[in-house]
Amino acid sequence: MPHHPNRLRASPASAVGGRIGVPGDKSISHRALMLGAVAEGTTTVHGFLASEDCLATQAALEAMGVAIERRADGLVRIEGVGPHGLKAPRKTLDLGNSGTAIRLLMGLLAGQPFDSTLTGDASLVQRPMERVAAPLRLMGARITTSAGGRPPVTIGGGARLKGVDYTLPMASAQVKSALLLAALSASGTTTVRSPGPSRDHTERMLEAMGVRPALKSAGAGHTVAITGPATLRGGEVRVPGDFSSAAFFLVAGCLAARDGLLIENVGINPTRVGLLTIVRKMGGHVELRNERTMGAEPVADLFVRQSELHGIVVPPELVPLAIDEFPILFIAAAAARGETVVSGADELRKKETDRIAVMAAGLRALGVDVEERPDGARITGGPLRGGSVDSRGDHRIAMSFAVASLRAAGPIEISSTAEVATSFPTFLDVARQAGLEIAADGDSR
Repeated sequence: MPHHPNRLRASPASAVGGRIGVPGDKSISHRALMLGAVAEGTTTVHGFLASEDCLATQAALEAMGVAIERRADGLVRIEGVGPHGLKAPRKTLDLGNSGTAIRLLMGLLAGQPFDSTLTGDASLVQRPMERVAAPLRLMGARITTSAGGRPPVTIGGGARLKGVDYTLPMASAQVKSALLLAALSASGTTTVRSPGPSRDHTERMLEAMGVRPALKSAGAGHTVAITGPATLRGGEVRVPGDFSSAAFFLVAGCLAARDGLLIENVGINPTRVGLLTIVRKMGGHVELRNERTMGAEPVADLFVRQSELHGIVVPPELVPLAIDEFPILFIAAAAARGETVVSGADELRKKETDRIAVMAAGLRALGVDVEERPDGARITGGPLRGGSVDSRGDHRIAMSFAVASLRAAGPIEISSTAEVATSFPTFLDVARQAGLEIAADGDSR
C-alpha cells in the first residue's frame, strides 16, 4: 500500500506556477475494477489510480477469484469472470477507508450466490450504510448492518433480486451506483429517481461496456433505468486526471499563480465540476484548454491565474456537484474578500470526518471568522495566521490546509495526514512541483 507522512509542515510560498498533472480519477478507477471484474473478457485500464482506496477494491475482488494485473506505468488488466463467476471470499473483505468501495460492493454482491461480509477501518465503520442497504432490501437483497446502520455489513447469498422503482431522498452517486450494480443481476427494470444530479461515471461506463441505461432529466430531477439481468463486455477504460485532486491546485492557482498554473488532463465531467462554477462565481480566473474526450469522459487542461476572490452565497444546486471539494472551497472562502455562505451541505457531516466541524475548527485555529451551521457555514475572509491544525485523518482536509499556507502569515502544522494516501499518494511531489513549500514532519506509517 502507498504510504504518506502523518504530519506536514506547510510554509508560506511566494508563488505557484508551471505545469502539473494529477493522478487518475478515483471514482472511475473503482468502477473500472468492479465492472471489469464481472464483465466477460478482458478489461484494460489506462491511468488507474493506485491509491489505498482503489487498492482495497482490487484486493477485495482478488479475494473473490478475479485475476488483476497492475503494472508500474498505471496500466491494469482485469480478467473478467462474467456475471456468475465471482467466488465466495474466505474471510471478511476489508475496504479500508473507502466509502465508495464498500457501498458499491454492497450492490455488486447483493445478487451473488455466496455470503460475504464487508468492513473497514476505524473511520469507515462509523459511516452510515442503511442508505444503501434499505433500497437493496426492496430489491430482495438480504443485507444486515451493524449497530447504528454501520459496518460490518453482512450480505446473504442466493437472494433473487427483482427490479424496483426507487426515489432517492437526496442525490447520491454511491447509492445510485449500488442499485445499478445490483440491477445487473436482477430480473426486470430497476429505475432510480434522483431529486438532482450526481456523478454519472457508472452510467457512462455501463454504456461503454454494452449495457445502455435509459436516462431522463426533467427539471432538477434525474432518472436512470436498467433492465436486467444484463451482461457486460470487457474493453478499454481510459481514466482522466481526478478533478477532486485537481481542485486543490485550482484553488492554489487562484491564490498564488501570478503567471498562471496549468493542470493537465483533468476530467471535466459536468456532474463533477461544481467547484469550477463556484470558484468562477467568486472571481476565479480558470480557463478550460484543449477540451477533448477520453473514452467515455470529457477532459481538458485547466489554466488558473491568481485572482481577487470575493465571497458569495453558494447556489444550492451546485452543492451536490461539489460535495467532495468543500474542504478546499472553505480555504478559498477564507482567502476571499467578504462572506461566503454554504447551506444544504449536511452530507459533509457524514464523510470521513464531520467536515463542517473539522474545517471550522481548523480555520478558527488560523484566525478565520467561521460560523458553523447545521448544514454548512458562514466564512468571513481575512488574514490567515500560522498555527496547528488536526485533519482528523481526513485526506481532503489535510491537503486543503496545505494549500491554505499560500495565504498564511506563518507555517501551518497539519497532523493526522497519513490518509492522504487513500486518494492522492503523490500529493507532496505534485505540490512541491507547483511551488508549495511542504515538508514531512515526524513519523510516517
